[in-house]
Amino acid sequence: MQEHWTIEQYKKYQENKGKRSKYGAVKTKIDGHTFDSIKEAEFYNELKLRLKAGEIKGFCLQPIFILAEGLKYKADFIVFNNDNTTEIIDVKGFKTKEYKVKKKVFEDKYRLKIKEV
Repeated sequence: MQEHWTIEQYKKYQENKGKRSKYGAVKTKIDGHTFDSIKEAEFYNELKLRLKAGEIKGFCLQPIFILAEGLKYKADFIVFNNDNTTEIIDVKGFKTKEYKVKKKVFEDKYRLKIKEV
């Protein structure tokens, strides 16, 4: 085990200190975007590679859908596929009660399925 940290290691530790959510997710920053978890950031990187390889047309980060007055659902991604279909993606580590309710309302209202990864 390393006994001493470099200045850069200590700064990184200080930046991430206390940023863990109650479910254990660690906020992660890539390309100027802050993601709620490492898993979500890794999925973003995967989408960038798929876009560059021509496997998908494009994607959007954190689109917001109005479910009812005062009730919104923010997905993690929308993926635009080459066959002109779209996928609503939610990167999940833990499904809260609130998420389960919003998912049901979203799928009923928009007649789209949320893909959980």
